[in-house]
Amino acid sequence: MRRALLPRADRRQSLRAEPEILDELARLRARVPGVTGVLAASADGLVLAQDGAGEEAEGVAALTAAALGVALRLADATGRGAFRELLTRGEEGYVATYAAGSSAVVTVLAGPRVHVGRLHLEARRCGARIGELVDDAHDRSERA
Repeated sequence: MRRALLPRADRRQSLRAEPEILDELARLRARVPGVTGVLAASADGLVLAQDGAGEEAEGVAALTAAALGVALRLADATGRGAFRELLTRGEEGYVATYAAGSSAVVTVLAGPRVHVGRLHLEARRCGARIGELVDDAHDRSERA
């Protein structure tokens, strides 16, 4: 996953894909019982879209960007390759972050009884689709 900041014009272009991104986030919540919120964000913490994440979305996106930085360094230092996902389990549930193309992530909030295997399966698919949307928007803005 490329961790470079998108230029401002690229950020605006990414936001044009927001309805499609929102659809993907809603489908993820519908497919995985126990998911309480989900957001798509740029790797530097800009919220692209959210579904059920509430007012905390911007804070979660900023914290995700910080955790992503550590995860990228850890994967690199241990020779594990490019970032794919990060899972945190707390007493009250899970926070999971998945790569979404070259410059975005999907962060999922879930309760403690979520089926983690199902979460991984569906969130990876969601991340791949959102990655396509964001990367396509980025490519269109570069051609413009």
